[in-house]
Amino acid sequence: MTIRVVIADDQHLVREGLAVLLDSQPDITVVGHAVDGQQAIDVVAELRPDIVLMDVRMPGVDGLAATRRITAAGSPARIIMLTTFDLDEYVYAALTFGASGFLLKDASTQTLGDAVRAVAGGDAMLAPSVTRRLLEQFTRPSGFTSPTRSTGLTARETEVLILIARGFSNAEIAAELVISEQTVKTHVGRVLDKLQLRDRTQAAIYAYETRLIEPR
Repeated sequence: MTIRVVIADDQHLVREGLAVLLDSQPDITVVGHAVDGQQAIDVVAELRPDIVLMDVRMPGVDGLAATRRITAAGSPARIIMLTTFDLDEYVYAALTFGASGFLLKDASTQTLGDAVRAVAGGDAMLAPSVTRRLLEQFTRPSGFTSPTRSTGLTARETEVLILIARGFSNAEIAAELVISEQTVKTHVGRVLDKLQLRDRTQAAIYAYETRLIEPR
C-alpha cells in the first residue's frame, strides 16, 4: 500500500528536496504541496493524504495553527512537524494538538522514509532519544488531557505507559519487561484506547502532564 504524503513548507527548495527524497521510495508518493498553513488545511481536506510533513514556522497560518485545525476537523492524516532545530519550542505545542512527531529538515533519505512509514503505521516520534529530550524539556503542568479522566489501566499497562514516556521503543519495552514485542503492541493499543489518545506520543505527554512520571 502506497503512503500518500503532502508537504507544507514556505521554502520552495525544501518542498522540492523532500519531494525528491520521498518519491524515490517505492512505497511513498508525494500527492500535494502547500506554501503555508491555510493551504495545507485546504490541500489535506481535498486530497486526504496519509501523512503531512508540516513546517513549524510559516507566514500567515503557521504549522502549529494548521495542525490544530486539521486534527480538530477529524482528519485521519497524521502530521509530522518539520523543524530546523531538534528542540524547537513550538514542536511540543504541536504535539499537544495532535501531531505524531517531528523531523529535522536535514534528515537523510533513509531517516525520512522510516519516519513516514513509522507514523503511517501508527507509531510516533522518529527516535526514542529525541522523544525523551523533547518531552523532558518542554512538558508543562497545563495539559491537553482532562485531569478528571479515569485511566482504568492495569498495573502492566501503567508500566508500559511509563516506559513510553521515557522514550523506550517497543523492542526496548519488551526487553525491560521480559515480554514479546507483540504483547507490547497489544498493551500500547489498550493504553491508547483507554485514554482515548491518538498515538504513543500523546500517551507520553499524558504521562508527564498528569505527573505519572516527572521530567528529569
